[in-house]
Amino acid sequence: MLIEIPALFTKEEVALIRAKLDAQPWIDGNQTSGEMAATRKRNQQLDKDNPVAIDIGQWVMDRLMAHPLYVSAALPLQFYPPLFNRYEGGETFGYHIDNAIRATADGLVRTDLSTTLFLSEPDSYEGGELIIQDSYGTQSVKLAAGSAILYPSTSLHQVTPVTQGERTAAFMWLQSMIRDDGQRRILFDLDQSIQALTAAQADQQQLFNLTGIYHNLLRRWSEL
Repeated sequence: MLIEIPALFTKEEVALIRAKLDAQPWIDGNQTSGEMAATRKRNQQLDKDNPVAIDIGQWVMDRLMAHPLYVSAALPLQFYPPLFNRYEGGETFGYHIDNAIRATADGLVRTDLSTTLFLSEPDSYEGGELIIQDSYGTQSVKLAAGSAILYPSTSLHQVTPVTQGERTAAFMWLQSMIRDDGQRRILFDLDQSIQALTAAQADQQQLFNLTGIYHNLLRRWSEL
């Protein structure tokens, strides 16, 4: 399941974020790569302990957690804090699957879902498409600056070579309250239906019943 979160940040906010990020020192992107991924990855990254990156990363997480569509689709339990990368001059990240477990200062995070927040306008660089392969087929993603894409971390994916300009983005992983992707999809579809029926002022008793079903499924499937 791929979910686009359009205009998570305004153009003015993106410009502010970019001004702060661009002023920081960029390092080899393999700082956070696994052994196999490092053989396919050529890009730049901000140090995960960079205080500016940490502050902006917190802003990104707060904005995502305040977005109803994102929360409905992801049902976040805990994040691996956002990282920031840059591709230019032919840099690329070949096909790979993200590591299943990431360590944070607070413990381990299982990577159920991945998120990429685009911070460069798509017409400012050539290449740099996020290609995602999964049971739903192959998708090519290249969104407007300030928009994000949510997708399963189990997906085989790549960033194609950036042959002109530069592509800056934030990327992060999260552990969902619901481990199984199929169960998450059922809950997402049900929640979206409840919201649509609420907006259409559907029968209150039927909405009450559907909401109860949603919460009972969440209770049955969640890992809290």
